[in-house]
Amino acid sequence: MYVDEKLVITNVRIALVTGAGSGIGRAVSLALQSAGFSVVLAGRRAPELEQTASLAQSSEGRMLAVPTDVSKPESVRALFARTKEAFGRLDLLFNNAGIILPGIPMEDITYEQWSAVVAVNLTGAFLCAQEAIKLMKAQHPRGGRIINNGSISARVPRPNSAPYTATKHAITGLTKCISLDGRKYDIACGQIDIGNAATQITERMAAGAPQADGTTMIEPRMELQHVSEAVLYMASLPLGANVQFMTVMATKMPFIGRG
Repeated sequence: MYVDEKLVITNVRIALVTGAGSGIGRAVSLALQSAGFSVVLAGRRAPELEQTASLAQSSEGRMLAVPTDVSKPESVRALFARTKEAFGRLDLLFNNAGIILPGIPMEDITYEQWSAVVAVNLTGAFLCAQEAIKLMKAQHPRGGRIINNGSISARVPRPNSAPYTATKHAITGLTKCISLDGRKYDIACGQIDIGNAATQITERMAAGAPQADGTTMIEPRMELQHVSEAVLYMASLPLGANVQFMTVMATKMPFIGRG
């Protein structure tokens, strides 16, 4: 369904996905749109966002690309202002944007590298959740849902992954705080921890990934469809029910027993 950019849609659920230009963000955006959501696509690269929008197969919901740097407060505020202007409300935020460094020993990570990962993975998720809460608690009907993309690294680290692992552990704390503080506004919050989805980031695992015992092992991956279906299930629940934490992973990846 296409509408003029200034026309508010009231009969379609509205989702916002960060990191929507590739990988998990693209797959989830397309799944939500196929399920009837209108989806705001946020990410730093406008061409990739437009490509995501061009892949939509359903005519039920609209795709709106909004180039955004989630690490910048002014950019995040503009994203949510654009969402409100176009749709009038927000029913779902999928906090998905994230970056990862190549494996670097902790003592060799620069301040700039650490700060860049924290800015996107943690500060970006906080800024987006903050703006989503402001919008969700003021809209009518009130409330909404926030789903944070954690990682299996939120529980167990990989070797030489201190910045990424630290931010994903922090996302778990943020998820719990949003759940607690959002209750009074009918805002639900859950977290999905994903292990080895088949994206560009995990392609290296097909050649072998370093293990805790110093060996290198080829790691199985799972199709992105399974991730998008899991997020769609979480998003489909009424606000009176919530998946607090979900782990979806390649069955034979070395996670259980890792370390």
